[in-house]
Amino acid sequence: MTTPATTLNELIEITRDGQNFYTEAVTRVHSPLLKAVFHGIIDGKTQLIRALSEHVRARGEMPSHHGTLFGTFQKLYAEVRVRLSDRNDAAFVARLEESEDRLLDAFEAAAAATDDASVREIILRHLPKVRLCHEQMRNLKMSLAA
Repeated sequence: MTTPATTLNELIEITRDGQNFYTEAVTRVHSPLLKAVFHGIIDGKTQLIRALSEHVRARGEMPSHHGTLFGTFQKLYAEVRVRLSDRNDAAFVARLEESEDRLLDAFEAAAAATDDASVREIILRHLPKVRLCHEQMRNLKMSLAA
């Protein structure tokens, strides 16, 4: 059985994976528009991590301060793909959209799986922001592919 703090810490870790990936990407893309979008998403992920961390602390636990191993591999894979691509900005956006897919899936799965009503409410409260970032990256990916 997963504790509420464990569920929230897993979401923190996946969110941090994305935050780290965007932080790397913002230094590597050329488009000023993408840089601005990425900075906005980094800020949003920072706020999400902060909010989830407060809920973990309220449960007497320590919030996670790292990402996941999968997130590290995902970022490395993206870096290799970007180096092989002649369209670096589009390649980063495509990989970041995959990262958003993973985060959205994790939030939806956690909301459905938890037996703790307060944790479900916390997740559902933040889910619209997660969906918004996902939609933003999906739309960017589609516009760059056109």
